[in-house]
Amino acid sequence: MSNPLVHAFFVGRALAETLGEQLEHSLTNALSELGKFDAEQREHLRQFTEQVLERAQREEEIVMRARTTTAIVPQGSQPTDLQATIDELRAEIAQLRSELKTYRSSSV
Repeated sequence: MSNPLVHAFFVGRALAETLGEQLEHSLTNALSELGKFDAEQREHLRQFTEQVLERAQREEEIVMRARTTTAIVPQGSQPTDLQATIDELRAEIAQLRSELKTYRSSSV
């Protein structure tokens, strides 16, 4: 027969070793899952960033195409200063308002 103290010692030691192995296994799995999660999140962020940049580029191209196709510039002429163009447009608006006022007053 064996001594109960010696038996308890070996049972305790086996229990500690088994718990240590289980803890090591659980910790390894948790760190592995954390690494996978981190990699997936980085990939999602990269894809999201790519989508945003692609959309911004498409919209920029659309705006630039629309801007160049709707510009009122006679062929063969150089674009004028922006402030000068604004001033000319304001003058045209003032002239049209004046003509509209004259038309309204004559039709009453």
